[in-house]
Amino acid sequence: MKDTISGSPARQPMPFWKVVLLAGLLVATLDIAAAIIQALLNERKPLRMFQFIASGVFGKRSFSGGFAYGLYGLLFHYCIAWGWTWLYFRVYPAVNFLQKHRILAAIVFGLLIWTVMSRVVLPLSNTPPLPFKPKQAVIEMLVIFGTISLPLSFAAHAYYSRRVNRQELPV
Repeated sequence: MKDTISGSPARQPMPFWKVVLLAGLLVATLDIAAAIIQALLNERKPLRMFQFIASGVFGKRSFSGGFAYGLYGLLFHYCIAWGWTWLYFRVYPAVNFLQKHRILAAIVFGLLIWTVMSRVVLPLSNTPPLPFKPKQAVIEMLVIFGTISLPLSFAAHAYYSRRVNRQELPV
């Protein structure tokens, strides 16, 4: 089947699950890369960061469990990122604000992610309590914006724009 506008073969839009999988993989990888860089710049071991993530489920034993708990932390990180990705892609078509104000929407979504993760999830999990440090909080928000919410905003826009454009093309 040929696209009547460009004359090139028409490509079917990528299935929703595949877009969410790939977008989640991208943002989780960007976010964890930023966290690893921060850990190294602060002369901390990235493995400890992954163990901290795992401690949300396993508690203090994750810090003495070695590499295995680091892998759990990495897995949990990707699952959380996929959850946020799925949420953004599900809400995007229903909320005009997300579609019309991509950067502002990314800022708001980034603040939502930071607030839920740092003020709700971490305190309710088994992670050791962390003191609130305003400078660190701002850095975390900026990292979330640059690695998660902004890429998701543009990815969702691209995905839904292609779907609408494809549906409007004559067959």
